Amino acid sequence: MGILYVVPTPVGNLEDITMRAVRILREADFVLAEDTRTSAKLLKHLDIQVPMYSHHKFNEHKTVGSLAERIRDCEHHVALISDAGTPAISDPGFMLVREAVKCGVEVQCLPGATAFVPALVCSALPCDKFVFEGFLPQKKGRQTRLNFLKQEQRTMIFYESPYRVLKSLTQFAETFGAERQAATVREISKLHEECLRGTLAELIEHFKKNEPRGEFVIVVAGADGAAQPENDD
Repeated sequence: MGILYVVPTPVGNLEDITMRAVRILREADFVLAEDTRTSAKLLKHLDIQVPMYSHHKFNEHKTVGSLAERIRDCEHHVALISDAGTPAISDPGFMLVREAVKCGVEVQCLPGATAFVPALVCSALPCDKFVFEGFLPQKKGRQTRLNFLKQEQRTMIFYESPYRVLKSLTQFAETFGAERQAATVREISKLHEECLRGTLAELIEHFKKNEPRGEFVIVVAGADGAAQPENDD
């Protein structure tokens, strides 16, 4: 029986990849990548030469059935990767995992890099209970979802592009209240990694003066409130 390995790849620093992930990629019969151009750079850095095929949100609906059957019938060992982080977490992968399980294919997900965990811990907001929202709908359903989250007591985590950070923070302030504690974490594990903490109003003011750059994780305190972390000095 074949095996589908879900392999996390670094979100920034290439040293974040695990030794097991490197071995699985090297031993795979082929690799399914969200963007083969991006993943080719990683494989070249790791000196890995295996066949690689595209598996992204635009073709996964059509290919998951045949891929799962191919893994099962040919007893392939296949590695699924995304451009960065863990596949299926705001990235393609869920449909293939579901179809592989239906076909009786063994699925193994390696532990490894994902952006929201370090962002949550770095935010200094409560991380014992949290809700991961990923990317909000850009238009239809966006405000409805925010209204639903208005009374959410757990810490909330959102992904956002730099082009919509200010818009999102403004909408959060309008829905949750401008004094709600939050944090923005950008360029995780990269050279210009930055974590800013404060109220939504303070973060909005900052990004009105400083253009957002890089990929963002926005962490927002739950409705029960979170005291602002005290400085040691």
